[in-house]
Amino acid sequence: MALTIKAKEQCRWDLVSLGEVMLRFDPGDRRVWTTRSFEVSEGGGEYNVARGLKRCFGLETAIVTAFADNPVGRLLQDLIHQGGVDQSLVRWVGYDGVGRAVRNGLNFTERGFGVRAALGCSDRGHTAASQLQAGDVDWDDIFGKRGARWFHTGGIFCALSETTPDVAMEAVKTARKHGTIVSYDLNYRESLWKAVGGKNRAQEVNRRMAPLIDVMIGNEEDFSAALGFEVRGLDEQISNVEAEAFKQMIESVVKEFPFQVVATTLRKAKTATRNDWGAIGYCDGKFYQARDRKDLEILDRVGGGDSFASGLIYGLLSGKDPQWSVDCGAAHGALAMTTPGDTSMVTVQEVVRVMQGAGARIAR
Repeated sequence: MALTIKAKEQCRWDLVSLGEVMLRFDPGDRRVWTTRSFEVSEGGGEYNVARGLKRCFGLETAIVTAFADNPVGRLLQDLIHQGGVDQSLVRWVGYDGVGRAVRNGLNFTERGFGVRAALGCSDRGHTAASQLQAGDVDWDDIFGKRGARWFHTGGIFCALSETTPDVAMEAVKTARKHGTIVSYDLNYRESLWKAVGGKNRAQEVNRRMAPLIDVMIGNEEDFSAALGFEVRGLDEQISNVEAEAFKQMIESVVKEFPFQVVATTLRKAKTATRNDWGAIGYCDGKFYQARDRKDLEILDRVGGGDSFASGLIYGLLSGKDPQWSVDCGAAHGALAMTTPGDTSMVTVQEVVRVMQGAGARIAR
């Protein structure tokens, strides 16, 4: 195994994530513009990985983020407490009473059903996390004095503002200096990048970050839009043809960037509630593919990729081989999409049962 991971005894945390945490508003069976009530939960690409590792897999994780100090921020704090992620690294910013200067991010998300696709509407301008700047966080204290075995961030955080890429770069460089493994989820979001330079800016930022990343995660759109790699043959359903297309892309990627692991999900959205689902990982010159799951039934697709990432990272942190790690990520992602919200609600025992091919008979 190529990754050299610090011993658990040396570190306060198994993983530290850097990213924004938003308050998600879910209208249930209705539309955002027709509902009269919402279910709320917390979520965010980088945070979801830390929460999955803590809540499902029992590892010690922390989130580096920022909140406006008002009742919405304190609601997010309360929700994060339930997931168990350490909040000691959260930065609290004074609130002006209106939100002219700083606020907390909101995310309105419909799950979709059948031919009606899932729909997201973010309200996250001028948020506390987007205003983080280089120098705001003592990364040497986190990675040097207290210690973290793994650091995770990604393209969503880097797209939030002109300053967030500098924060991520500072964190990544410091993590590497202290021997911490660094993973990065490209997680391309057109709606975030379009106001700050679009695909060209996304590729500029992500290609500058890429040489410093140990474990790169993304799907076909991510590698194309965020790193500029062309992926052919992706109009087919999950099959050996599509898997071969990904393998060719990954071979091109690792020729240019020194990633030790590359991992990607394979998804064919037939409808909002029926997807083909799989995953491929690359490590030490070899490919490892999880079994394809045809017509996987989806309750809420948001967070499936993040849960794949947390399952993959759990395997690698636990010293499992790459095949086990990819299988774990794919199973965890599949299970996470059977429950509402961005974050995993399953147990490690359930993940292992799905990895072993267990059916859906009632357990009692």
